[in-house]
Amino acid sequence: MIINCPFCNINQEKTRVIEDREGILVVLSNPRLLPGHTLVIPKRHVEKIWELNTDERKGLFDTAIEYQKKIIERYAKGCDIRQNYRPFLSQSDVKVDHVHIHLIPRENEDELYQKSMQFEHDMWARPSSSELEKFIKLFGEK
Repeated sequence: MIINCPFCNINQEKTRVIEDREGILVVLSNPRLLPGHTLVIPKRHVEKIWELNTDERKGLFDTAIEYQKKIIERYAKGCDIRQNYRPFLSQSDVKVDHVHIHLIPRENEDELYQKSMQFEHDMWARPSSSELEKFIKLFGEK
């Protein structure tokens, strides 16, 4: 447990916890992007997803898949799954240095789309031949 980590020190009394299972917490994100924004958090403090052992990864992903299915069956038509690693940002209310998966319920043209994602269409670009060659070489090496 890390003393200044909000995920290592979740206050169970504040009712953010949806489920507490062995090795995993499922909580409502606070702050959240959209209603129902849920986090799946391994209890062991690690900052990078590849630092999880095999059982922890399996528990994390199995739980994320289970809750994504619940969100789609019971609440929203879609659900984004996100996991970010951004060491260039300082820890804050919206960035915690403890690996976790975001489950964000989505609907067509929801608030998140209206405020930001509608503008990302202009950012999408097809990779050039040189870019493709660069990343095949960069990522394809063992």
